[in-house]
Amino acid sequence: MTLLHPGDPFPHLRVEPSDAPAIDLPDHLHGRFGVVLFFRGAWCPYCVAQLRAFGHAADELRQNDIGVVAMSVDDEATTAKLIAEHRLAFPVGHSADARAIADRTGAFVNAEPLHLQSTGFVLDPVGRVAVSVYSSGAIGRLVPSDVVGMVRYLREHAG
Repeated sequence: MTLLHPGDPFPHLRVEPSDAPAIDLPDHLHGRFGVVLFFRGAWCPYCVAQLRAFGHAADELRQNDIGVVAMSVDDEATTAKLIAEHRLAFPVGHSADARAIADRTGAFVNAEPLHLQSTGFVLDPVGRVAVSVYSSGAIGRLVPSDVVGMVRYLREHAG
């Protein structure tokens, strides 16, 4: 397992949203800052709270040209229900291959039941990791206000 550090290129991952065509990361976020969230599943209240927080911050994220993509191992129907129930407007992928993602990103995997632990990345506009947040359990994750503050700081101090 290789952890991704600031400056590392984010690996290619295909995300299968339930309500849109497949997207490729980091290409989908190219040209702007982006947030990539791996979440445990719709059954996890901490994960749902994080996704809802990013959903509620949609206007501020959009104003700061920050894209968001999330994914989990949940099946398509479960993911579609999660998106509808919480009115999530960013791509949320389903049926993620937890072990393949862990191999590429260093995300922690829970073996039984199989799922990704909460992991978050902020990507710069060319697809490099600006920050990575790894959790080995239910807590410890990116929040929208921290992401916006960090992106503002990075833009102000770019040079």
